Amino acid sequence: MKNYVFEIELKVRDYECDLQGIVNNANYQHYLEHARHEFLEQTGVNFSQLHKQGIDAMVARVEIDYKVSLTSGDRFAVRLNIAREGAKLVFFEDIYRLPDNKLCARGRVESICVQNGRLTRGELFDQLFLTYL
Repeated sequence: MKNYVFEIELKVRDYECDLQGIVNNANYQHYLEHARHEFLEQTGVNFSQLHKQGIDAMVARVEIDYKVSLTSGDRFAVRLNIAREGAKLVFFEDIYRLPDNKLCARGRVESICVQNGRLTRGELFDQLFLTYL
């Protein structure tokens, strides 16, 4: 994915690494989630307000392909793009080590929208992300 609508730079913290000295696989999902939340905040989406209205966006599926391991102190960027696939909003998120821009992980996160306990067709996604879709 070469065109991204959002990017955030982060740094690996020591406690995110395992005994091998590389970032534990589960932490990549944290990085992806943090990037999605920062993107949503930038677009003005407030999960708390939506929840109070009976609307909840939820992760339905996560796929991560690991390419190159990050290590303690590495700086990296999470770059994100979105697309609609039926009722789902799909986040395509790539993690690149900086400054060499080596692809470390490629993520695909499928999100659904539930309103008052019922699955919707995701119309809310079209309203919230019209500029990006």
